[in-house]
Amino acid sequence: MTRILINGSKGRMGQALLACAAHHPGLQVVAGTDVGDNLEALLPGTDVVIDFTLHHVTAGVAEACARHGKGLVIGTTGHNDTEKAAIRAAAASIPMVWASNYSTGVNTLFWLTRKAAEILGPGFDLEVVEMHHRLKKDAPSGTATTLLEILGEVREVQLAEALRHGRQGITGERTASEIGIHAIRGGDVVGDHTVIFAANGERVELTHKASNRDTFANGALRAAAWVPGRAAGVYDMQDVLGLK
Repeated sequence: MTRILINGSKGRMGQALLACAAHHPGLQVVAGTDVGDNLEALLPGTDVVIDFTLHHVTAGVAEACARHGKGLVIGTTGHNDTEKAAIRAAAASIPMVWASNYSTGVNTLFWLTRKAAEILGPGFDLEVVEMHHRLKKDAPSGTATTLLEILGEVREVQLAEALRHGRQGITGERTASEIGIHAIRGGDVVGDHTVIFAANGERVELTHKASNRDTFANGALRAAAWVPGRAAGVYDMQDVLGLK
């Protein structure tokens, strides 16, 4: 039995994780923590921490897990470069799964996006559109960022130079190297992502739409069951699903 601690247990994803964990017989939720709770005091009785909190919290969680030798599953997004470096430093001593999205369907979208970009080649213009609920704090979403990173890798371009965050005014003709990203916010949308490959005479669109958070929660719980006993380092959901 894998004992898990859910950090951010009072949030939307935390509540989904608590509800879905009951359907994973190999997992036991032994603690839930949130703002003001002493996570480190509870770590000795756990095997894996699942973190769905805020970007500035995760590095401290990773460091605490490293001190106690506990596995970590990170679902939080929006980390800056300093925070990412601190998290990766902690991964030198513990296994962690760090993914922008834990949905099996979205990870299939990641795989398909790479294959489509490779097959269709530079003759197709690339655009990514994502929509989330009005309460989401970061943009573009972590999932959209992963899609952009995949497209950038295949096209061998630097995203800092290639990305176009929406368009306004007299922008001139679209260049062949640019990759468009458009973040839409409104209502209670859980998460929609579309990758558009557009050429003269044809267009290919790959879309994933999530209607509730259970798909993400179940994927994170699957990752929590997978990570114990792995070698120290950073893994993602592609590793968990055997897609690499």
